[in-house]
Amino acid sequence: MKTYSKSQKEFRLFVASTYSDLVRHKKMGEKKAFNELLLKTLPQVKHYIVKRLNTAISKGNLPQGKYRPADFLDQLFITVYDHFDEVNNQKDLYPWLFKKADELLNNTIVQEEFDEVFFQNIDDFSKPAWDAMEEKFSTDGDGDLVMMDELDDISYRKNIDILNHVFVEGDNNEIIAKLDSEWGEKNIRKHAEMVLYHLPLPMRRVYELATEHHFNVEEIAEIINQNLQEVKQLLEEARKALKTSFHTRYKRIY
Repeated sequence: MKTYSKSQKEFRLFVASTYSDLVRHKKMGEKKAFNELLLKTLPQVKHYIVKRLNTAISKGNLPQGKYRPADFLDQLFITVYDHFDEVNNQKDLYPWLFKKADELLNNTIVQEEFDEVFFQNIDDFSKPAWDAMEEKFSTDGDGDLVMMDELDDISYRKNIDILNHVFVEGDNNEIIAKLDSEWGEKNIRKHAEMVLYHLPLPMRRVYELATEHHFNVEEIAEIINQNLQEVKQLLEEARKALKTSFHTRYKRIY
């Protein structure tokens, strides 16, 4: 069975391979053929749109029922076709698609507030507080607000990937193994998603682009229109918050 990262890399190579044909279809004015090929490149962009919509709706930044992923995908087809000459080469195509999707989302989603108390006191939460927060998150923040069944298998993250993205420094293999063994995939995944849900939008967005979609910091800076140092800082702060949360909730394992 392919690992998540391997399938991601293979899919990214596939997207790059469509570039020359997309250029040809655009030059020939073959819009139908262009869009049919473009559709094959968008499952991960759709995944990105669905997750951002879910969070925005659950936080009250978008009205429930007003927007669906298809609304943004329809507009993305128009935007990509009209501005395709912005893509200079095949390696830039994949991040550019995310950049255009991100711009469409940002133009619609009201800037959300984040839970400042949570962020500032993440290292002081007790286990009962974490458990109560998870129960509330399961009810309010993790519902099927938009069409989650539209997500493809390629977007599925293995539990070990989540932990490896959090514990990136030093020799953490023992900690990862203990967490994975004692708490299991479902609990660790739920905890990570809950913490990310409460983080500031820029931090969460950078972390998800890096870990779910395997963009490097230079590409993320281009996608979200921020400088490289800001992206590095946001990524580090997100990892630190997740690492601290695992430590405070599951300190018995350390």
